[in-house]
Amino acid sequence: MTVGIFPASGGLGGSTSTHLVKLLPREDIVLINRFPEKTPSHLTEGGVRVRKASYESSPAELEEAFAGIDVLFLISYPSHVHEYRVKVQIPAVDAARRAGVKHIFYSSLGFGGDLQDHSLAVVMQAHLDTEKYLARLAAEDPSFTYTSIREGIYSESTPIYTAFFDPRNPVDEILIPHDGSGPGVAWVKRDELGEASAKLIASYVQDRSKFPYTNKKVLLTGGKVWTLADTVKLLAQVAGKEDVKIKEVSVDEYVKLPQVLAKFGSEENARTWATAWEAIKAGETAVVTPDLEKILGRKGEEFEVTVRKYWAGKE
Repeated sequence: MTVGIFPASGGLGGSTSTHLVKLLPREDIVLINRFPEKTPSHLTEGGVRVRKASYESSPAELEEAFAGIDVLFLISYPSHVHEYRVKVQIPAVDAARRAGVKHIFYSSLGFGGDLQDHSLAVVMQAHLDTEKYLARLAAEDPSFTYTSIREGIYSESTPIYTAFFDPRNPVDEILIPHDGSGPGVAWVKRDELGEASAKLIASYVQDRSKFPYTNKKVLLTGGKVWTLADTVKLLAQVAGKEDVKIKEVSVDEYVKLPQVLAKFGSEENARTWATAWEAIKAGETAVVTPDLEKILGRKGEEFEVTVRKYWAGKE
């Protein structure tokens, strides 16, 4: 059974690829990305095939890239813009189906509470649309199946939830449309999500008859919920400061912050991202499941450990 990862680059794609080559025969793995020549040598050794394609490729190019692949890990397009994400992801699903892919693993996101089909966060909407589309395809064609992996909120992604607070250049106040109180976030290490995703794929390939997540969703989270206030307290400790506080501001104030505009490019994009705090307030990211620990066969790394390692390794 041939397994493809698309795109096999970036944080989650690179991590999943690194773990998957340890679990399956390398000649059964196809890594697809925009710049195949940049694929690290430790991934291409031993018979791993590399192909060129991106979400911006034509339907015919995508179909060619997916040819001969039985199981595809489709990693979501890296944007929170709802309409564009759907515009590029659904054609990729269709191209995979035309190419003969029989099972799609889809990297969804850890909003939506306990596997709910709705969310207050704009960033989750394209995931929900893609999940519904995959479910519809599976209902219409019993020869096709899918698994949606709701990847929890990365421990390494705290900047986007803290107005881009940087412990290397700390400020005294973090201005966000949230007061820092609970419910919070069950932060989870990105590389452990990649490892768990690889193990899920390998488990399906090795014995799909016993695979528990066929035509289902699975939510992978950290083992503890952190309020945003406690998250900021930890980041302040990493920065060597004791007085960093969250100051709740309106969305109108938030979208005008210089560092926010610099990251999102426009007030409109920042405004749609700000819906993430509404989802956090509603408890969508405060669900803890046992699935990550069960799949890894061990407890996940503590959030505090990951954060300290992450910022210690930043240049």
